[in-house]
Amino acid sequence: MSERVVLCYGDSNTWGSKPIVGGRFPRDVRWPTVLASELGDDWRILDEGLPGRTTVFDDPFDPPRNGRPYLEPCLLSHDPIDVLVLFLGTNDLSPRYTRTAGEIARGLATLVRIATDTPYRAGGVPRILVLGLPRLGRFEAGDAYDGVTEKADRLPDALRAEPGLAGVELLELHEIAAYADGDGFHLDEGGHLAVGRAVARRIAAMF
Repeated sequence: MSERVVLCYGDSNTWGSKPIVGGRFPRDVRWPTVLASELGDDWRILDEGLPGRTTVFDDPFDPPRNGRPYLEPCLLSHDPIDVLVLFLGTNDLSPRYTRTAGEIARGLATLVRIATDTPYRAGGVPRILVLGLPRLGRFEAGDAYDGVTEKADRLPDALRAEPGLAGVELLELHEIAAYADGDGFHLDEGGHLAVGRAVARRIAAMF
């Protein structure tokens, strides 16, 4: 059997940002590396995480964080790909984007459509696995977080209701992991381990 390729397209939680203290976890802690270890030598895991990345929304202070423009060239650069894992939406919750849970789900559906419409040359359309978000951790109350928890609570239903995600594999991480307390939005070491193992189980079941 030839080597299978998984592309993990995400934000700071795929990049490996440390909660609270900042910086980056060592490679062996990050969930894509856990995924690689769980799946074994017949798989190659490509890590495409960028802190601050959204699904399709522009950050007015940091424009390269929109995940939409880079997805197609990223897919073509790594073609052929067997599985595309999309782990995005956490940054979309920010009040600065003023987006509803339904709009965040639609942003993910837009990325799915890009992935299915990309003109691959070396392989076919990859299988797509969308990761629903972990539970939010505790964070300091304040205007910067107004409505975030409520929006996150509505997101699982929005993902299931979004027509553009019909037929796409969906793994709800809120049933498996939570972001770190005191930070609210980033995985700790245990969270990376839980996510990597859960994604590995789902991908193995897909094949």
